[in-house]
Amino acid sequence: MSSVVPDTGHRTSDPERARGRARLIVALDVPTLNEAAALVDELGPLVNWFKIGSELYTAAGPDAVRMVLHRGGQVFLDLKYHDIPNTVGRAVAAAAALGVSMLDVHVAGGPEMLRAAVEAGSPKSGARPLILGLTLLTSDSDPQARSVVLERARKAKAARLDGVVSSAHETAAVKAACGRDFIVVTPGIRLKAAAGDDQRRTMGPFEALAAGSDYLVVGRPITQSPEPRAAAALILEDMDAALDR
Repeated sequence: MSSVVPDTGHRTSDPERARGRARLIVALDVPTLNEAAALVDELGPLVNWFKIGSELYTAAGPDAVRMVLHRGGQVFLDLKYHDIPNTVGRAVAAAAALGVSMLDVHVAGGPEMLRAAVEAGSPKSGARPLILGLTLLTSDSDPQARSVVLERARKAKAARLDGVVSSAHETAAVKAACGRDFIVVTPGIRLKAAAGDDQRRTMGPFEALAAGSDYLVVGRPITQSPEPRAAAALILEDMDAALDR
């Protein structure tokens, strides 16, 4: 297992969950800041990381990031930047100044855009966010998914990104091509198949970590559960089992 996941120092009184919680990212895909804050308050004892995507950021803007940071969490800003290099560079610089710990850009944006993101995400002082390349959405059932992901992972590595966002189905191949320290963040995590789910290339938390993924992004299985904290605990149990094997 890669050792790239940093020790976050987030509040915890349960050392048995320290490793799993450092790798679990809960997606705050909710429409209001109040709903997001309620989830962070409920999950905070178990979870370090929270993902803020287009829905919440459009509704609440930077206040969503500040809310998570104020509560002691870390933020993966999942806005999938894809624009001209100057625009992406400025957006990444703004995200870094805001205090996010991780963000993503579309690898399809090209090498010049990727380089602009890396340069803008390297401030002269202060913490530098991890910059990830988005390879292929896990809802995409492209039969050439593996080759597409590998090609884009290599481009991300060449541009000096820290890693990629990728299905766990491609994790082992990405690690083989780009090195064990090249971070793989994996969405589409499910404990079991969900009816009507738009995710296609999914995998369980145990299997995803066993395949080599460094961070797991989990949304609906936790946030749409009647008991989000209990659902997060189940995910963490599966993750801990993989880390203890």
